[in-house]
Amino acid sequence: MKLPRPRPAAKAAPLARPRLRWPMRIAAAGLCLWTTASALAQNGAGQTLRIQINSDIRSTDPGGNRDDNTDNVLLHVVEGLVALREDTSVGPMLASRIDTSADGLTYTFTLRDGVKFHNGATLAADDVVWSWQRYLKPTSGWRCLSEFDGKGMTKVLSIEAPNPKTVVFKLERASSLFLPMMARPDCGSAAVLHRSSAGADGQWKEPVGTGPYRIKEWKRGQYVELTRFEGYVSRAEPRDGYTGGKKAEIENLRFAVIPDSAAAKAALYSGGIDAFLSPSPSDVVEMRARSDVIVDTTPVMSMVALLLQTTDPVLKDVRVRRALALALDTPEIARTVTEGLSPVNNSVVPSSSPYYSPAQASGYKRDLGAAKKLLAEAGYRGQPIRLLANKRYEALYSAAVLVQAMAAEAGINVELEVLDWATQLDRYTKGQYQAMAFIYSARIDPSLNYEMVSGPKATQPRKVWDSAFAQTRLAESMTASDKARRQSLFDEMHRQMLQDVPMVVLFNASDATAMRKSVTGFKGWAPAKPRFWNVRLDARS
Repeated sequence: MKLPRPRPAAKAAPLARPRLRWPMRIAAAGLCLWTTASALAQNGAGQTLRIQINSDIRSTDPGGNRDDNTDNVLLHVVEGLVALREDTSVGPMLASRIDTSADGLTYTFTLRDGVKFHNGATLAADDVVWSWQRYLKPTSGWRCLSEFDGKGMTKVLSIEAPNPKTVVFKLERASSLFLPMMARPDCGSAAVLHRSSAGADGQWKEPVGTGPYRIKEWKRGQYVELTRFEGYVSRAEPRDGYTGGKKAEIENLRFAVIPDSAAAKAALYSGGIDAFLSPSPSDVVEMRARSDVIVDTTPVMSMVALLLQTTDPVLKDVRVRRALALALDTPEIARTVTEGLSPVNNSVVPSSSPYYSPAQASGYKRDLGAAKKLLAEAGYRGQPIRLLANKRYEALYSAAVLVQAMAAEAGINVELEVLDWATQLDRYTKGQYQAMAFIYSARIDPSLNYEMVSGPKATQPRKVWDSAFAQTRLAESMTASDKARRQSLFDEMHRQMLQDVPMVVLFNASDATAMRKSVTGFKGWAPAKPRFWNVRLDARS
């Protein structure tokens, strides 16, 4: 409306504010609310990302009473001196610098400035000493104790804090695996904790860590909810595996326990959850056809293989084992079993490892003529070879069926026996099998990959490759610090394994995470460990 001019002789009065009509007032209020909501959404305030896990966590003690789900949740809460990078090499995390003595027996860690625990205390060297003294107690229950107490890789002789920013570890013997072992996710990344994580009696309470999230509520059997740690001090680099920059974009992460995969898929489709971890390859194909779901797939380090018992009366002849390897079309097995998600890899070294070289990429090529010739030379007359598998892991059963069919084309009589997983695992541990379709979980260094399959069968029946050649090179790879020398050792072992054929590695699995389209910024990586920092939830989707 038009305001009247004041009279010239009078003192100017303040201008009156025009009244807004009701529709305009409502619109203005709505604009204000939208602006506030938009600002909150951009900050993730009030938002909860709901993530399916197939079983409850076992505890809140990093690297203690644990399983894969426990690690996945707690590594949003705690951090160690070092962590795995995207390529599974090791980089600094709470440390800003790592110095190693020439003899490999002394490691000096310089801590980052201003890092805070969830209780507001500033990280200091004494906290590292306290955490490691707790881990190294014989009664700690820490999964990786044996690697640091002298029974395995090395022995930590002392941990000292000469000043608040410096921690010095002294070792009994040098090991190229010292830092990778510290970074292992199943070791809880050797998390540095505030001493208030335990009571005065030493009993565990809860993790007071330095991660971007802290535990808000654990409702056993239902969910674990984490909430953003507002005092988190991030590294400056981009996200890089379990190290690099971390930002809790969403206020709350709720890990909901949904054991049944069909129920989890239905919850994803209905919007009951936002993320479904590790759907099956067939579900991935289905999900990719939907417009409301996105699927992230990444090659990971777990390994599916055909194990051959080299002490078996039939399979002790290397010519029979080679014939079986030549009868298999391993690229076709990998393609069929994984719905095209995973390429073939005949090496124990995962294809995502920085040590996967052109030598590692060499493998078996199907040649039925050569296979039949070897069988004739060996005097093979159709003796049955019992192949064990299970249906808990769909990939193992499917691979076994294909192995049976392909072997038959070369004249090899493979009989398939399906066991429950617990029974098959027991048979594997005792070495009681002729052949077996088996899956190995991820390892973060090729030395550890070769260690899990090679060794003396007389004392460790689960070992597949009983070879003095392999054991001497494996031992050197665990102490050598020169990357080129380690690469040469791994290449030598791979070439020899192709000749000895104690096993036929088929492929490394691919890990998938299915999400509602509102979830952005998620990225899978080789260790198959989900990371929900630097992830946003778009409320408008």
